[in-house]
Amino acid sequence: MQLRKENILIVDDDVNILELLHRHLQSWHYHVFKAISVKEAVSILRDTQIDLLITDLKMPEVDGFELIKFVSEHYPKLPKLVVTGYPSIQDSLAAIKSGVVEYLTKPFTKDELKAAIDKSMVTSQKTPTKEDRPKEANTKAYGDIIGNSEKINDVIQVIERIKDNKATIFIKGESGTGKELVARAIHYQGKFSRAPFVAVNCGAIPENLLEAELFGYLKGAFTGAETNREGFFQAADGGTIFLDEIGNASLPVQSRLLRVLQEKEVVRVGSTKAEKIDVRIIAATNSDLKEMIKKQNFREDLFYRLTVVEIEIAPLRERKEDIQLLVDKFLFKYGVEYKDRFVKITPEALEILERYDWPGNVRELENIIQRAVIMCDKVIEVQHLPEHLKYNLNLPSDELVPLRVMEKKYIQKVLKATDNNKSKAAEILQIDRKTIRQKLADQ
Repeated sequence: MQLRKENILIVDDDVNILELLHRHLQSWHYHVFKAISVKEAVSILRDTQIDLLITDLKMPEVDGFELIKFVSEHYPKLPKLVVTGYPSIQDSLAAIKSGVVEYLTKPFTKDELKAAIDKSMVTSQKTPTKEDRPKEANTKAYGDIIGNSEKINDVIQVIERIKDNKATIFIKGESGTGKELVARAIHYQGKFSRAPFVAVNCGAIPENLLEAELFGYLKGAFTGAETNREGFFQAADGGTIFLDEIGNASLPVQSRLLRVLQEKEVVRVGSTKAEKIDVRIIAATNSDLKEMIKKQNFREDLFYRLTVVEIEIAPLRERKEDIQLLVDKFLFKYGVEYKDRFVKITPEALEILERYDWPGNVRELENIIQRAVIMCDKVIEVQHLPEHLKYNLNLPSDELVPLRVMEKKYIQKVLKATDNNKSKAAEILQIDRKTIRQKLADQ
């Protein structure tokens, strides 16, 4: 008998149905893989190229709906056929929505099964048609800030009130939320936009160099200081300096910053002469400065000087309505850069992006889109997204036991399914009745 090239995986906790399906599929020369649980099915899917999934819905521990969701995202091109003995309209609609091609109710005839399999196979070979870009949301941009959510609008309203004065501003938010974008919007949307904007990442400069980089130094002030040099504060004179990750500044640097805020002047390292400056200071951090104050790692008087106006940027998980707008922005940016054209995204892929909680916030989203644009041709589909974004199953963990114990448990399960018919069980297990007795007797 010559097997077809198609591999079919059948999943059912009822060994009688499993064996019936197996016999029918073998008679049509398909290569068949069997699983009595979702956990076993997932293991087969990860190790084998499967061309069709046939699954029951009602199964213990993890049901067929969970398997369908998992397959729809991790193996989006794999057709799915549901065979169930507990039909309902709700289940049918849910299965179809999850991408199931056919839905058979037990009992079914051999001809009905063959027709459903043929239809499923034909559907899987069709060219995907869902390549249209999702309906665009109303784009709203404020500088480089993108979003329509209430929390983004609240941030923009604060920026509108403070952009034309030089009050000290403190921006807090998780890493990747766009704190520097907000700082740039404050500067470039206001009347000081023609003046310098200097961004300094305090966490990226070695602690022993941060003081000299911020305030400048005189020749000979320390080893390597071969000339007089201005610092970032002098470079930002008349404009804005953005001090990102201010929590990484040492206590001596914090003392100097306090003097800048109080006296509006800086003293270069190695000098005693103060230089007047006119700078708006915007500081930001993802650290808990109040907790650092309790541990005496941050000056309380500096904290209150920095927080004249506070802006808190919500994490992306709290403003998911902004995700499509951000996706559109990054699709355009990287589509033009890598493909010389606009790249689209399917509704299914966008739905996964909107469901994810984004611990890395907007920066993580941008990186994901950048990678997906590189990996796709014209359209980002589900398979172009990383595995950790997709639906995951909470599979029960098996106790590690000797092989003879596992064999005995499985034989007992088959016997239970066959109403203790040892001849039928022996046929399914492909062993003789004597072997069954011996394995059940083993301790």
